[in-house]
Amino acid sequence: MTAAEHDTVAVSPAPANETAAPPVVVLTGMSGAGKTVALKALEDLGYETVDNLPLALVDELVEAGGRERRPLAVGIDIRTRDFTVAGFAAGMEALAARTIFLDCGDEVLRRRYSETRRRHPLAEAGRLIEAIGRERVLLAPLRDRAAAVIDTSALSHAGLKHRLAAVCGLDGAPAPAVSLMSFSYRHGLPPEADIVFDVRFLANPHYRPELAGLTGHDAAVGAFIEADPGFAPFFDSLAALLAAALPGYRAEGKSYLTVAIGCTGGRHRSVFVVDRLAALLAGQGQPATATHRDLATDGAA
Repeated sequence: MTAAEHDTVAVSPAPANETAAPPVVVLTGMSGAGKTVALKALEDLGYETVDNLPLALVDELVEAGGRERRPLAVGIDIRTRDFTVAGFAAGMEALAARTIFLDCGDEVLRRRYSETRRRHPLAEAGRLIEAIGRERVLLAPLRDRAAAVIDTSALSHAGLKHRLAAVCGLDGAPAPAVSLMSFSYRHGLPPEADIVFDVRFLANPHYRPELAGLTGHDAAVGAFIEADPGFAPFFDSLAALLAAALPGYRAEGKSYLTVAIGCTGGRHRSVFVVDRLAALLAGQGQPATATHRDLATDGAA
């Protein structure tokens, strides 16, 4: 089997049967090949992750993870306490079909260590290339036994996340979870916002006595805002913009996207638009949550 062919082998996917054990992934490989980044990517994909756990404790961790019904990813490499190739092979026998080996070209590893100025675990007197060579020989049996080998030499963080999702039997990287937030410009922009939209151009219900005491959750306020000739073109364009942007955020490996929509007081227009947009995204199967930062405050909306 070539390295390219080996790279496409899938680890056992999450079982459909709720009574089956949750999936366990063991990440190992060359130092500097991206294990820390890979563990963070698996965490974004729904795994609980643990790095550099002593081999003697792995069985206990897996058993505990099974009781909690959570998929688990464990990082183990030559830095792990009590690590030996024989010990790893023996201890991981039950997990051999779920082991992912992260590999990387020697020159890329050399460059990564030179850029970060970190010391290779096997380096002596600064001899980095020799240390990489010794580690490659040492870990060759683990690479041969792995369920999948991923070469990270030319992979971006997002690319590694997509590769892990494919190898773990998931349907690609997850769509970013969208957080929709209404807010009042009077209280400032939300610092966590990735994208901000201003809806103060819409007709303001605050100046209608029968609507001023209501909020964007109320049907009468919603009907008033929808009657504004500018609402439908704006909302359709907003929905189209997010539909076009979300695949790009997904391709870049972004897990969360916060979209803030503001009006003067954060009680009427922004609340209605956020609720309407959340319902639209939910109907499209896009994970989304709606929060209203300034709904409890007083003031014109």
